[in-house]
Amino acid sequence: MRRGPGTPRPRPAAAAGGRRENNGKRPAKMGKNKGKRMGKTAKTTKTVARRSGIRVADAAAAAERAAARQEAEEAARRAHHLKELSFTSGAERALEELVFGDSLHVEEDDLLRCLAGPQGHNDPERETLQKDSSDSEVENEAKGNLLTKKPAWVDEDDEAEENVDMTHRYRKDFMKSDAEKTLTKKKLKRRLEEQFQRAMGGVPAWANLENRKKSKKTASDSESDEDDDLLRRTGNFVTNSESLPRGILKMGICLPANQERFANGRLATVQFHPSAQVVMTAGHDRSVSLFQVDGIKNPKIQSIYLESFPIYKACFSVDGEYVIATGTHHRMFFVYDMMSGNIIPIQKVRGVEERFLRSFELSPDGSFMLVTGTSGYLHLLSMKTKELISTMKVNGRCTASAFTPDSSKVYSYSKEGEVFIWDVRSRKCLHKFEDEGSLEGKCIALSKNNQYVACGSASGVVNLYTTDACLKERRPKPVKAIMNLVTSATCVTFNPTTEILAVASREADEAVKLILESDC
Repeated sequence: MRRGPGTPRPRPAAAAGGRRENNGKRPAKMGKNKGKRMGKTAKTTKTVARRSGIRVADAAAAAERAAARQEAEEAARRAHHLKELSFTSGAERALEELVFGDSLHVEEDDLLRCLAGPQGHNDPERETLQKDSSDSEVENEAKGNLLTKKPAWVDEDDEAEENVDMTHRYRKDFMKSDAEKTLTKKKLKRRLEEQFQRAMGGVPAWANLENRKKSKKTASDSESDEDDDLLRRTGNFVTNSESLPRGILKMGICLPANQERFANGRLATVQFHPSAQVVMTAGHDRSVSLFQVDGIKNPKIQSIYLESFPIYKACFSVDGEYVIATGTHHRMFFVYDMMSGNIIPIQKVRGVEERFLRSFELSPDGSFMLVTGTSGYLHLLSMKTKELISTMKVNGRCTASAFTPDSSKVYSYSKEGEVFIWDVRSRKCLHKFEDEGSLEGKCIALSKNNQYVACGSASGVVNLYTTDACLKERRPKPVKAIMNLVTSATCVTFNPTTEILAVASREADEAVKLILESDC
């Protein structure tokens, strides 16, 4: 079919899959070129495959060489290891072979036999240890020689002796004369050692170095004997210590008595109940508190509050049913009835013309109340009616007073250091004596057995007299002068059995001393 001009040439129909049929020459030529290209690709693929085969073979050969090299190194390492094992002891070599394994295949029985070792065999390991020990001794000797060398230079400030001020209140007692205002540390140390030896009655066994060395040698032998003796017998093994030095008391810290209610201000009075296990506290916080003392919790029993009445002193009555309290700046005082719970105010005592009522004492028989007034006046009141019985006066100002145990006499201590002895029934002065060396009297106490009288002064000295000497002599000599306090002695008291005298000062913390009667 002929096509005319302008007629478009028809395109061949597309075959299945989107390809044109090769009806013309041009498509046939294109197929030929494509065949050439495919042939080239096949040749290239064969070449690459051939080269890859060569590389795989090379890699396999390299791996074989590396494995052979590793086996050779492992064999050399084992040989070296076996060589080292030949120089070690049999026990150690057997242990290593069992743990790490090798060609010897050591069994457990062989290991135990090697560990036991033959008798009398000189183990090279033991010789090595002996050599090491000898080397360490040589090193220690060398170090000792180095330590004994003289220093290259000496600081003059290190050799200078430092002086200690002996006028301090804690070191005043160690001064033997006024000239010793300063002491070197060595002299002070020697003086402390001397005082310690005097207090302990010599050098204690634990402080003696020679005894300690001897005791260490015999300790191992004695311990076995003591253990055998302990197992052979029965009974009470807890006994009193016979080695306790004279003058030493066993004391321990207990739970605070007012644990459940601490005072908000300064405590003025702490006193035990005369018959019950109760303690009373009173102070400037205007309260009086009672506590049951059991040593475990010390529970509070009761507290009373006195409005606008800071307490100067509070005291149980002899029968323990009342509490008498005086204030710091009041003419009145209170009586608290513990049985009924009533608080009784005593506004004014007829015949007592005092601005303040502060210090007082109660007679041991519970009949009288002695109020210390100003200008040396002593007012004797009846405990039953709280009325004035009589008034006594000392020369100067009275600072303290005390009843005798039978309530028949009163000892009053003046600020000038004189002690007046009064008869309670007649209210007359029986005797007067001077406290030796006292410039200002502060406190006085009588023992429960009426044997001793203790007088404390502002200088901190407490003189102890016998009652017979005080009643007969004008200037009696004290049995003992207690100079342990460095501040004013504000309180002295005897225990119920007159075995211990307690002296204290409120002007310093923890200024309390206990003196045994046997030391007097």
